[in-house]
Amino acid sequence: MAVIVKRLANKKTRRETGLDFVVGKLNLQTPFGKSRVREQKPFLPGQEDELNRELDRVQIMMDLYRDHERDVTLLQEILMMVKDNSLTLERSEKSILSVVEIFELKSLLLQMEKLIRISGGGEIKLESGCCDGPDRGTAKVEGMRLPEEYIPEDTSALLDILDPGHDRLNTFYVYDTFSEKLAELRKEKKELEKESRRAKKQRKNEIREQYGINLTPKFDITVSKADDESVKMIQEISGLTKSEEDYMSVTFSLTSTDADEEIARRMDDLTMEIEEEEQVVLQRLSKEISKYKDVIQANCDRIGALDMTLAKAIYAVKTSCTRPEIAQEHVLEFTEGRHLQAEEIIKSHGGTYCPVSLSLKDGVTCITGANMGGKTISLKLTGMVAILAQYGYFVPAESARVGLSNFMQILIGDSQSIERGLSSFGSEMEELKEIMDNGKPRSLLLIDEIASGTNPVEGLALTRSVIDYLKPKEYISLITTHFDAVTYDPDIVHMQVTGLANADFTKLDREIRYANRKERIQVIRKYMDYRLRRVESSQEIPKDALNIAKMLGISKDIIDKAKEYMN
Repeated sequence: MAVIVKRLANKKTRRETGLDFVVGKLNLQTPFGKSRVREQKPFLPGQEDELNRELDRVQIMMDLYRDHERDVTLLQEILMMVKDNSLTLERSEKSILSVVEIFELKSLLLQMEKLIRISGGGEIKLESGCCDGPDRGTAKVEGMRLPEEYIPEDTSALLDILDPGHDRLNTFYVYDTFSEKLAELRKEKKELEKESRRAKKQRKNEIREQYGINLTPKFDITVSKADDESVKMIQEISGLTKSEEDYMSVTFSLTSTDADEEIARRMDDLTMEIEEEEQVVLQRLSKEISKYKDVIQANCDRIGALDMTLAKAIYAVKTSCTRPEIAQEHVLEFTEGRHLQAEEIIKSHGGTYCPVSLSLKDGVTCITGANMGGKTISLKLTGMVAILAQYGYFVPAESARVGLSNFMQILIGDSQSIERGLSSFGSEMEELKEIMDNGKPRSLLLIDEIASGTNPVEGLALTRSVIDYLKPKEYISLITTHFDAVTYDPDIVHMQVTGLANADFTKLDREIRYANRKERIQVIRKYMDYRLRRVESSQEIPKDALNIAKMLGISKDIIDKAKEYMN
């Protein structure tokens, strides 16, 4: 039987609402955390309890970060050292792991042991060194307790096998303690190396005493070809043999004796035996590792969950996000909301972000206002609050109440569709069809300036028709539009950007008069109030478009004529 996968939002909606922006800002440390974020799924209606548990976890990590920032920094340093050894674990069942593979796995086990210690308030060794403890390579963690679900299961038994000396150093070697036979073979080889070196050193001393020639520690000497006498003299010494030659020099080395040859043959044999025994040891260690495969993989899952939740928590603290209240009914309410991506851009230019509040329920809500009024940002902010909440993130608002949606989509200008050969209007109609085809009860639809790419008469008619279609649906539909006429319907909620309604036009005119073309836009933005207010009648609707046009230098005759047409 085919499994039906429920999709909350398409790629464009995740991008335009800012979910992808927030995910890209998470400071993830481990490959497991990054994988978990890539695979994260939204919580859908009926999963409110699971979502609240996820938000509980984020809250716990936020409290830990606020109360134990130094310890959390140490925790992140540990997470930074975690590597993905999944392939090594898979290979351990049927193959002999290499020294490098076992070293990397031992390193992972060391980080797991540190996580266990840091979660219980103990002393840990740091790779980079730290001056907080009595030893520059240690740091003591006090008071921080991680939730049990993030603490790795103890794998010290396997670590003891890979670290027989219990040094807990981030290194690995096939130690002599792994095999008595290996220790004996290495000992014999070492003795032969000493014996060979003693014999060569003796011959080196004899040559020095007899001929006054000092050989290097490698028992050779290099002579320039220009020094003919030295070359001829050395060639006549029976204990030295020419070993290398180039166009400028000749190198002479100790002549190999029968005893040297015998030692060399024995050492070659020992080297082969040592390598064979090392393979026996590596095979045994690989089998031991395979026994812990499931435990290690489960620990990696825990580390991934810890990494992701910690990253979400730290981001929430740094961006002053708050926990959304998850409602059973289909509502979307927030106070003093901030679109994080827009806020970052505005602050980078020295501006101040104007927060927005909004309350939505099933039905149609329209936002009107002139260009520059922030209608589109308010639309995107609504989507950001909703989608972040459904993915288990805290939201950028002073407070928020969110009822989960089954389907969420934003309809907004898309240059990519134009690149595919569609006009802006054709692109809109294509996406509008997708919305209508996929809409279902508890949908959240965000529609920006529909039909703005066609003539006003048809645009107004189409906008009215879409609103009529959406009104009886069990959807939260938020629509931005220039067509004030569509808002006269008593069955829809009309929100208006406050805009310049409360501006001090005397000050504004004075600043505009002495500003250049580029500065005028900034001046208007400074006086623009982006907050939304509910409009009860058409008489309340301000006409900011004409005010803005006038301030930007449009002829008074044109402005006056436009007012006549409006009346």
